[in-house]
This record gives sequence, structure tokens and C-alpha cells, in this order.
Amino acid sequence: MFKTIADPADCEVRSVILFLNAKKVKPAEIHRQLAETYGENVMTDGMVRKWVRKFNDGRTNVHDEARSSVVNDGLVAKVNEKIRENRRFTIRTLFDEFPQISKI
Repeated sequence: MFKTIADPADCEVRSVILFLNAKKVKPAEIHRQLAETYGENVMTDGMVRKWVRKFNDGRTNVHDEARSSVVNDGLVAKVNEKIRENRRFTIRTLFDEFPQISKI
């Protein structure tokens, strides 16, 4: 039996999926090989299928895409100012005053 590789980087696992998918290996077999190599908790079968679909749709980048954030120093300062003005400032008020902040 093989020695499992603990804590692989996400891009490493996606690279393996990209490689095996290019060799026409079925998603279920890709998942089996990933679990054998990286351990049972590496990635779910459903996530492997999702990545196979992305690669089949033309994606070639295995790295996470950059995410944008509305949080900046100016926004933090404005929120702090509102809290200082009204110590009973609630989360609900926060959303009303700053609609760019997600409720989630």
C-alpha cells in the first residue's frame, strides 16, 4: 500500500484532477485515486465532479480565483465613527447605514 500525502495544497489536488481528466479518467476513478493517495478526507466525489466539469468547460487554472472585498480602512473608520456616535448601534442599523456590507 502507498504512503498517503497529508495536507496537500488545493492547487495540487486540482492539478491531479486536471491531469487525470485530460487522460479521460472518469470522475469516480479520479476520486478513488485521490482518496488512495491523499486520504479519505481529501475532496468529496461531488467536488471532483464539479472540478471535472470546470476543466471540461475550458478552465485551465488550478489556483483559487481572487476575491474582492469591500472592506477597507475608510469603511472601518466610518463604522467605528457610527458606533461612537451611538453605542446602541445594532447589526440591523449597520446594514441600513452601510448597504455594501453583506448580511451573511
